[in-house]
This record gives sequence, C-alpha cells and structure tokens, in this order.
Amino acid sequence: MSETILEVVVTSAEEARAAVEGGADRLELAADMEADGIAPSPAELVRTREAVTVPVRVMLRDKGGFQAAGIDELRATAGALRAAGAEEFVLGFLTPDGALDLPAVCAVLDMIPGCRWTFHRAVDHVADRKALRRAIDGLPGLDTVLSAGSVTGVAAGLHTLLEEAARQGEPGYTMAVMAGGGLQEKHVPLLHDRGVHAFHVGTAVRYQGWDSPVDPAAVRRWRDLVDAARKDAG
Repeated sequence: MSETILEVVVTSAEEARAAVEGGADRLELAADMEADGIAPSPAELVRTREAVTVPVRVMLRDKGGFQAAGIDELRATAGALRAAGAEEFVLGFLTPDGALDLPAVCAVLDMIPGCRWTFHRAVDHVADRKALRRAIDGLPGLDTVLSAGSVTGVAAGLHTLLEEAARQGEPGYTMAVMAGGGLQEKHVPLLHDRGVHAFHVGTAVRYQGWDSPVDPAAVRRWRDLVDAARKDAG
C-alpha cells in the first residue's frame, strides 16, 4: 500500500506549527488564500521551515490564478524560493482558453530542477482533463495531482476521482492522486479503500474560513480519520 498523507494548507509559520501539532504529514505553504493561494514570500518560507520538520510544498502562482500572469516574475519567484530553501512545490498553468499551458509549466520547472512537485487543481478547470494528464505525465519531479474531480468540489467529482484511481499506473495516471477541494470526512474511507491515499484540507481545519487560523484539534480529527481508514484497509 502506498504512503498515506494528510496535507494541510498553511499561510504562516504559526499555522504550520498548529498543523503539525494536529498530526499533518505535509504542508502546503501559500499566501492570500482569498485569491485561492499565491506564492509566499521567501522570508515566510524560511520562518516556516525553521518552525517544523515535516515537508513543505510551496505554492507557485500569481494573481493570474490558473493562468500565468507574468511568467518572468513567476520564474524569478521560483528561483528566490528555491534559494531560500524550498525543496517541494505546487504549480500548474492553463491558457486563457482552458488548455494546459505546458510552456509556462516547463519555464517554471527550469528554475527548480531536482524538486518534487504537485500539479494543483488547475486539472479540475482544464478543457480536456485526459489530455492534460497525458501531457504532464513524466515531467521531471511530478509525483502528485491534487484534484477534487470537479470544479465545484469532491462531492460532485467523487466518481471522477475513483475512476482515475482505478487507472493508476496507466499512461497519464502514474502520479499519486491527492483528494482536495471541498473534501468531506465521509469521503475519506471510500477514497482510501479505492486507492486514494493522500488527502488535502484547508478550510476544513479552520472554523471561520481563511480568516481564522488552523485549529490543531480539527487537524487531529482528520488525522484520526485518515489513520482509521488506513487501519480498516489492513
């Protein structure tokens, strides 16, 4: 069985400590979650890495959302974060018409050679999901696809996630699937049973949305839920 991962979105070193206290295996560090998350500052990355020992994946996105508003600036940001100690990243870009922007992805990857990374929920917004997965399969360092299976969240995309998990190992489906985006506690046992062993939470571990901090007790509930699903699977 593949490793089971609970990943928590954090925006600061303080939230990182709270997430790890609750049992997070890995963190996604981002800024401005009201804008769906953009790249954090190198200074915040340094503070976060000094605060915790678990892996930290760093968001590489600008105000363009799933489009790269300024590729030169994104490359510079990637280089600065790498120089500040980032070893793992989260990225993924689309064109204005909703296709994979592979040149933008590769341009940013050139700045972070040797690093592992997640292709984020741009996969849920792309015009041709299967074509995107085939195109990114084999990109250097890519080991995870974060997806809800639908633009609106896991509740609507559950069937897609299960279908893709069943194709694990086929061309376009060699990366681990991480379920996130409206993920609910009731989804975890079914997803885990069907081969999805990575789970991503953000507002689910905050009581008042992104304006409130990570609650260690809420993270612990998810930790216990994920551990129970793993135990039940034997």
